[in-house]
Amino acid sequence: MMQLKLYGREYCSLCVVMREQLLVQAAGRFELEWIDIEDIDALEALYGELVPVLTDAGGKEICHYHLDLAALDARLADLG
Repeated sequence: MMQLKLYGREYCSLCVVMREQLLVQAAGRFELEWIDIEDIDALEALYGELVPVLTDAGGKEICHYHLDLAALDARLADLG
């Protein structure tokens, strides 16, 4: 099964919303790994103000700020 990564912060309301939306979308289509960037300097420098950021397992960005279902579906089709 494909794995996606969601980078964000626990206290970020956009991050919480995107994580909840992705868990609904996952339903056997992909696995979601949540990564809190708060105390990881390298990820903070990389994603900082862009969170939440959704990437594929290889690090290719799918979307940030808000869930883009069209971009998600396109990436899943490319990976499938």
